[in-house]
Amino acid sequence: MIPADLFPPRIQLANTPTPLQKMERLSRQAGVKIFFKRDDFTGSELSGNKIRKLEYLLADAVAKGADTVITCGGAQSNHCRATALAAVRAGLASLLILRTGDPANPPQLSGNILLDCLAGSEIVWITPEQYRAREEIFEREAQRLRSEGRKPFIIPEGGSTALGAWGYVAEMEELVADLKRLDGDDVKPTTVVCATGSGGTTAGLAIGARLSGAAIRVLGVNVCDDREYFVAIIDAICRQFNQTWLPGESAEIPAYDIVDGYVGRGYAQSQPEELAAIRDLVRLEGVVLDPVYTGKAYFGMMAELAKNPKIFGERIVFIHTGGLFGLFPIADQFADIV
Repeated sequence: MIPADLFPPRIQLANTPTPLQKMERLSRQAGVKIFFKRDDFTGSELSGNKIRKLEYLLADAVAKGADTVITCGGAQSNHCRATALAAVRAGLASLLILRTGDPANPPQLSGNILLDCLAGSEIVWITPEQYRAREEIFEREAQRLRSEGRKPFIIPEGGSTALGAWGYVAEMEELVADLKRLDGDDVKPTTVVCATGSGGTTAGLAIGARLSGAAIRVLGVNVCDDREYFVAIIDAICRQFNQTWLPGESAEIPAYDIVDGYVGRGYAQSQPEELAAIRDLVRLEGVVLDPVYTGKAYFGMMAELAKNPKIFGERIVFIHTGGLFGLFPIADQFADIV
C-alpha cells in the first residue's frame, strides 16, 4: 500500500475503481487465464486511461492559476478529447493542437473531433511534419494566449509526464487490491499488458508494480515507433518520478518490457487482421476495443500467445484503455468483415 501522503493533489474525475473481469471464453480459447481491467469504464465521455493522468495534471493546472490547458495529438486523439471534456469539468478552457495531412481541409466532424468541438475547444490544425516541432508550437500558442491576458498550462502528448504517471501508479494499487481479492495477500505471478502510445501509462504501471512488491510483470505493446524509442521515454519518466517523489530510489528504473513488432501500417493505421481481431472479441466476449491503441495491443498479445500460450505466464491482465469513439470515423473499413 502506497502511503496516502505520497500522492500529489488530484481532482476526482474518473469513476474508479474500475472492474477486473475474467474473459472466460477467451481464456479457454487461448489456454491461459486472461482478465481485462476495464479502464474503458472510467466514464462515458471521459472513457479511458487518459482521465486518470488528467486528475493529477489538471489539479496542478488549477493550483497554478491556469485558465486554459494546451495539449496535442492526432486528429482522433483520445487524450485530446479527454482533456477537452475534463477541462470543462475543472472550469478551464482548452486549446488542442491536432495533426492531419491537410490542415486547410481538416477531417470531418466525427468521433473524438465532434466531442472536442462540443466541449468548446479551440483547435489548431498542423501537419505531421509540423508536429515534430510541437514543443515550439506549444510555446507559440502559449505566448499568444498570454498576450491576450490568459494563463495557459501545457500538457504534453498523452499526459505522459512524471506527474501524469501517478494516475497509473494509483491504478496499479487498485489492480493489486483486485488480485488480492482473488488470491489472498500473496498475489500470484501476473503479467499486465497495455498499449504503449506515449509511455506514461506503461511507466506508471511499472512504478506502481515495483512499489506494490507484488509478483507483477508489466509489458507494453507499442502502437507506433519502436522499442528503443519507448524505452528512452519510459525510463526518462521513471527517473523524473523517482527524483521528485522517491529520492532514495533515484537511480532505480522499475522492471518492464516492450513487445515490439505490432505497429502494422503505422500509428492510427489499421490492418484488416487487426480489425478482424476487434470484431472477433466483440462476438466472443461483448467487449469493444479501439483501432488505435487497444486493438493493436490486443492483436499483438494474441499473436504472441498463438506462438506460445505460456509466453506471459499463467495469468494475464490486459488494461482496456478505452477509445471506443475512434471506431466510428473508420466504420467503412469494417464493411467487408461484418
